[in-house]
Amino acid sequence: MLASRLPQIPHPRALGLSSLKAFRGCPAHSIQNGAPITLTKCRTLHEHSSGRPPLAFVFDIDGVLIRGPKVIPAAKRALAMLEGNNEWGIKIPYILLTNGGGVGEEYRCHRLTKQLGFEIRPSQYIQAHTILKTFAPKFADEHVLVLGGKLDRVREVAEGYGFKNVYTTLDVHAWNPSVWPFHELTSDERHSAKLVDFSQTPISAALVFHDPRNWSLDIQILCDIILSGGIIGGPYRAAEKPIELIFCNPDLLWRSDFSRPRLGQGAFKEAFQAVYKALTGSEYPYIQYGKPTEATYRFAEKVLKAHMGQLGWKGKLPPVGHTIDNPESDIAGANAAGWPSVLVHTGVYEPSQGPPSQRPTYEADDVEAGVRWAIEREMGDLKARAAADLGN
Repeated sequence: MLASRLPQIPHPRALGLSSLKAFRGCPAHSIQNGAPITLTKCRTLHEHSSGRPPLAFVFDIDGVLIRGPKVIPAAKRALAMLEGNNEWGIKIPYILLTNGGGVGEEYRCHRLTKQLGFEIRPSQYIQAHTILKTFAPKFADEHVLVLGGKLDRVREVAEGYGFKNVYTTLDVHAWNPSVWPFHELTSDERHSAKLVDFSQTPISAALVFHDPRNWSLDIQILCDIILSGGIIGGPYRAAEKPIELIFCNPDLLWRSDFSRPRLGQGAFKEAFQAVYKALTGSEYPYIQYGKPTEATYRFAEKVLKAHMGQLGWKGKLPPVGHTIDNPESDIAGANAAGWPSVLVHTGVYEPSQGPPSQRPTYEADDVEAGVRWAIEREMGDLKARAAADLGN
């Protein structure tokens, strides 16, 4: 290799202060513990110190870092590489992009930090519904229905985003149990419900934050809202302004600690549309966020660039390695965004079932192998450029 043929440069303190000029532009953290560095490494680090990092990563969580309640062992080793245990001795920016959700970003990051052993900040974490923060100004003073998750947790999330008038299907059931007589509220559900007269409360939008827990109740109330122009229990009529319907996660399946994949929010959407079409003859128009939608990937790029700035990096985005487990949603989104994708074998995709429906850039047994491959590939590209520079 070129680096092995170049002379080793001793630590500046061993040469005297005047020799510090030779290292100008080399990040301080690359010259530490008196260890020598190669000229190639210094040139490479100088390139990074003056602009963008060598690469960055976007990780899925379920099936990549965590499976069910358990951390995948390779995840901690992969993050260690990004936190500085790599060829460059630098922190490589990464964010987490998941179609999961149902709780606040701060709560989830606190839990992930404890599980993974590395600090995960809200500024580097995107849930399926995080993008709805951008909708808060539009609906801040409107009445909105939020669906999914346990009890009223997604209400709390929505209020944290800036929505002011937020209701759940449990609120509706507490107002009038005959809206769905096949369910009786538990004491916890009743305690979480707001007392509201929905005959006087027009709903402007329905936001499916997370996977609904009671599909039949939620589908019934969604149909009521849309068909009655926002007034639950009112006569069926066309709304003056159509009810906005937003889904945050298109995944038909997701991976838990059960032996087979489970139905996700995408399956709930299919069930709702099938019922609505049976009632009206057509599906209801909706907005879809979450992977693999373009809007979610553009949003992720903004979050990643902001996180790079927090780490002291400048310039445009470097090559982004997207490490994922679901060919249907993740690879399609990565390909559309122009990101190299690494498909791991610890989640939804199972190699025994044949080749993936979408072609990734690379397949790896786990996230550690995927990160190592991406780093080694980028190292090869940088060394090739360094060799070309020396030849000029």
